[in-house]
Amino acid sequence: MATEYRSLLMRANRLMGANLVDANLVRIDDLEKANERLLELVVSGQPRQNTVLGILAYEMKVVREEDVLQHVVDNEGVGLVDLRDYDVPEDIRRSTDTSSCWATWSVPFDREEDFHFIATAYYLSPAVRAHWEKLLGGSVLWFGVTLDTIADYLEKLELERAVPAIAGTRSPFSRPSGTVAPFIKVSGSGTPFSRTGGSTGTPFPIPGDLPAPTSGATPPFPVDVTPPARN
Repeated sequence: MATEYRSLLMRANRLMGANLVDANLVRIDDLEKANERLLELVVSGQPRQNTVLGILAYEMKVVREEDVLQHVVDNEGVGLVDLRDYDVPEDIRRSTDTSSCWATWSVPFDREEDFHFIATAYYLSPAVRAHWEKLLGGSVLWFGVTLDTIADYLEKLELERAVPAIAGTRSPFSRPSGTVAPFIKVSGSGTPFSRTGGSTGTPFPIPGDLPAPTSGATPPFPVDVTPPARN
């Protein structure tokens, strides 16, 4: 990881952790342990694991990611989005800096005139918001999303860039006919940080007594927004 992105990653996680403590979602001693664990994981070169929130929620199990999202919805007025059902414009996919996205656990997914739409699992980190507001300019509309959704999106985007397009195949980001809109009002279940499909395992172990996550799971809280109109 380049020095600039590692610095951004550490700032994003440090301030995320501090605000989790301020919101009484985690204890300071748990955060200190999670920060130490994060330093170990950063050197592993696995971006999907580089998240203090993931460590706290899925390795240490001292906070639920659902509770963090609920806090953001209730106290920050942020809506939720499910990127699995969103047809992200090609120009945005093409210009997305995936290193910045991994470092901040955030992805731009649409734009309407001067308004940029960003999905993030790290809204509580001021470093994340400052980075994207400076990078994109204009006004940013923030939407909460799970770590798992961010990671799946970025891995698919990196795969799309690495593998030449085959004529007649569908982009992993295109929306199949009949799928639901990305801004939804239904409840989801399961552990959102796990990776679904394939033979690869999850970055943090999931105990056997928890329900297995389902592919395409929807956010667990109501969303009171509607998708931007497409021209």
